[in-house]
Amino acid sequence: MVVVGGAIPALLMAGIAGGGCTDDVYTYSCDDDIPPMIDDKPCRDAGPAADACDGADDCNDAGTGGGGAGTGGGEEEGGGDGIGGGLSSLCVGQCVPAEPPGWFEPMLLWMGPPDSAPDCPATAPVPGFELHADLVVEPYRCAACACDPPDASCEVPAAWSAVDSSTCPAGPGAQRTPFAAPEAWDGTCTTANAIPAGQACAGGPCTQSLDIPAPRVRPGACAPSVVAEPGEEPGEPQGSFRWATFARACAGVTPPAPCGGPGMRCSPAPPEGDAAPPEGFLTCILHHEGEHECPPTYPSRRVVYEGAEDSRGCTACTCGEPSGGACSVLASAFSDEACSVFVVGALVTSEAPFCGAIAPGTALGSKSAAVVDLEPGSCAPGGGEPIGDVAPRGAVTFCCLDRQPQPPEPPRLWNPELG
Repeated sequence: MVVVGGAIPALLMAGIAGGGCTDDVYTYSCDDDIPPMIDDKPCRDAGPAADACDGADDCNDAGTGGGGAGTGGGEEEGGGDGIGGGLSSLCVGQCVPAEPPGWFEPMLLWMGPPDSAPDCPATAPVPGFELHADLVVEPYRCAACACDPPDASCEVPAAWSAVDSSTCPAGPGAQRTPFAAPEAWDGTCTTANAIPAGQACAGGPCTQSLDIPAPRVRPGACAPSVVAEPGEEPGEPQGSFRWATFARACAGVTPPAPCGGPGMRCSPAPPEGDAAPPEGFLTCILHHEGEHECPPTYPSRRVVYEGAEDSRGCTACTCGEPSGGACSVLASAFSDEACSVFVVGALVTSEAPFCGAIAPGTALGSKSAAVVDLEPGSCAPGGGEPIGDVAPRGAVTFCCLDRQPQPPEPPRLWNPELG
């Protein structure tokens, strides 16, 4: 099994889980008529009366002092509640719906051909997930199976016999005299069961013709092998897979800032202007464990994957029983005991036995046999069939806005005369 894909980057996980940028941002109000503001230090100059509050002792956290009503119409006791939607201008990115519980905060997502993927934009520079979609699997082709010739041998015939009839084949009343070779005979000269000259049988001399059975092919097992195509290594299966779509997620370093309501949050990359992300990026939230339905605020669903598991393979090559073997034996009979005085010889094949007439009463003193041809036959190959599949793994669900949000409203200027 082959596993392809990467793990979730620790940098992105740490940044998202921690809420993005770690700089603390606070809301402050002064005892004088300077309006509340958001900053990373107390009592920053905020208007024509800046010198009225220039020390840390003159400031109180917003909402805890007795400041006047805020610019957004808040009540007097909690002056910080009056910030309202005007402070959306403090979001240097874009104001988008907040993520539901269990989802990671909004980030930018690009999806497209792998060779066209852009880098993360400057406003969302933290590389996050690099994932994939649209798995394309090429047909898996196994190497063809073959079988080597069987390890066969030719068994020379041993059950020779003399017949008291010159007719071949002899009739049912003919008498046979054994002229057999020893068991497991290898064909070397032997005098076993010699028949002397003139031996008489019921029909006359016992040796008037000679019967020799057909040799037999002893089949052996076939060894399986694979056939190499031109330009390929033997046994290497063919069939790759690839991802047609690449997905890149980019996280920002946007400081926390109010966006006009409890259901909104500030996310990286404004939708237009010099800091806008390149074309093709979407604002999305994500759930990194499995496939999930999207919330209504982020309705456009995209499921991507960390990688794929390739469990494909080929069944083992096998070979059937051997068949089609044949062999030929040169069989010879002699009248003496040293296989030197020739009587009769024949080429006997495994397809048919031999029967031949000899001079009546001839002595059969010895015999020999030699294999002259062997066709071992063949075995039918089996196996070599593709099995398994390629399956995506590590599903990640992105839910995106149908369209990019509009830029935040321009900041509302504070007028000390109007309050």
